[in-house]
Amino acid sequence: MPTDAGSVSEKISAEYYNLTIAEKRAADYVIAHQQEVQFMSISELAEASGVAEATISRFCRRLGYKGYNAFKLALAQSTAQQRFAGSNPLSGQVEAEDSLPEVCLKLYNAHVGALTQTMELLKPEAVSQAVDLMEKAGKVLCMGQGGSMVLAQEAAHLFSTASGKFFAVSDSHMQVIAATNMEAEDVILFFSYSGATRDMLETLTRARERGGKSILVTRFPKSPGAALADVVLQCGADESPLQLGSAQAKIAQIYVVDVLFSELCRRNMADCRASRSRVAQALADKHV
Repeated sequence: MPTDAGSVSEKISAEYYNLTIAEKRAADYVIAHQQEVQFMSISELAEASGVAEATISRFCRRLGYKGYNAFKLALAQSTAQQRFAGSNPLSGQVEAEDSLPEVCLKLYNAHVGALTQTMELLKPEAVSQAVDLMEKAGKVLCMGQGGSMVLAQEAAHLFSTASGKFFAVSDSHMQVIAATNMEAEDVILFFSYSGATRDMLETLTRARERGGKSILVTRFPKSPGAALADVVLQCGADESPLQLGSAQAKIAQIYVVDVLFSELCRRNMADCRASRSRVAQALADKHV
């Protein structure tokens, strides 16, 4: 198993003539687009290089990596070494020699870019379908894993000010239990940047078996999770494996939450206003 981050290109060169024709197409694309590939899902790389996803998986294993994610992490570390002579875990193209004002400006631009990209990617018809499902739902279960669970909790908190049917389910075991006990009118609102975590796939599979519906907020509309969801809402913000849980990725997803919440309230303005007024009065007693 390779551990040297700078060995990706060398491994491809060493193995190139042992690759199949399809694997060589994948290798050629990776070598020509190293910066872009670290932000791509396996489905996107397969489509871009004109091969099957299984070919990408075989290509990664032939190079000695456990799978695509391990390969992509090594590639990200390799490209970071080429640029900085060391891995750069920071987003927004922030570099060690930047001044604080430069850091602030770079991050501001990255966040604005994430919002702009999300607005362009977010399809109005998908938003409408998602809100249709939430309106008709008996319960809406907000879920995620890791940093995405923070977004799920934020969504549940916001939506609960307008309706009592939104609940956050944080533990992965409880998520499977909740999905297994779903009724046909229940909905899962799942947050996953990658759309490719094992726990999420198990939960969405259980939900589908029960006849429940699911909405997935993800960067990758062709991910395994997207294939299981009834509605996919695509967020922007490119994130390399070295930038786990970047702020701009979260900001992009929060924007999607706000769009969903605003549309739900717009359709039910009187009920939303009354509910939020009751909540505001109840919470007022908690302030000094």
